[in-house]
Amino acid sequence: MRLGADPEVFLINRSGDFVSSVGKIPGTKEQPHHISGMPPGFTVQQDNVALEFGIPPAANAKQFAEHIASVLAGARRHILPKGLSYATAASCVSFPKSQLNTAEANIFGCEPDFNAWTGKENPRPEAKNKNLRSCGGHLHVETQLDRIQVVRAMDVFLGLPSLFEDVSGSKRRELYGMPGAYRPKPYGVEYRTLSNYWVFSPGDCQAMFWRTQQALDFVMERGLLEDERVPTAIRTSNVELAAQLMQEYGV
Repeated sequence: MRLGADPEVFLINRSGDFVSSVGKIPGTKEQPHHISGMPPGFTVQQDNVALEFGIPPAANAKQFAEHIASVLAGARRHILPKGLSYATAASCVSFPKSQLNTAEANIFGCEPDFNAWTGKENPRPEAKNKNLRSCGGHLHVETQLDRIQVVRAMDVFLGLPSLFEDVSGSKRRELYGMPGAYRPKPYGVEYRTLSNYWVFSPGDCQAMFWRTQQALDFVMERGLLEDERVPTAIRTSNVELAAQLMQEYGV
């Protein structure tokens, strides 16, 4: 197994105000911007009001954490405009209207994603608060195992623990982060349930790798999950049910 990621982060100015990335960050979905002086695969791009990173796939937990730290540092040195920095504890924010007056700041989810529990395409995000924006911490899993099985197992080993670790998780689910959210990829699957809450902690980065490996091991040993309590716990942010399920599944 190798693991990649394309997390998003918000930008703030020296006063701590949230600032849109539009017009400040190079790169697009179609043409990510390679960070100068770094190996291939380390990229940035503007995504709605956030800055999105890309890393090459990592073969172990240590390398995965190093890749995340390297892309953050490289973009800080070579990409971020003077006076801007990362918002290190924000995965879901209501932006001021002054930062949302561009077309790019109002584009959501160009490509569809899917629900591994229902088999259906997820609806386009639409929050009651039109200024609400969120950052994902999507994981890209290289595997030949069945995608549906992998995503359901990742809900157990990553989605359930995130209910205790991601302070903005329930608010983010007004837009993104529902259980079983994924996109099929030629190399495997992109798991889209998590926010970016783990990105700035090397220990949390390593945990994402280990937990993903646990999920794959579960699939190889036990096959397809049919436990509807898992998506219910994530969808409703039910930490009591999540704790029970984590104990049952040995998370």
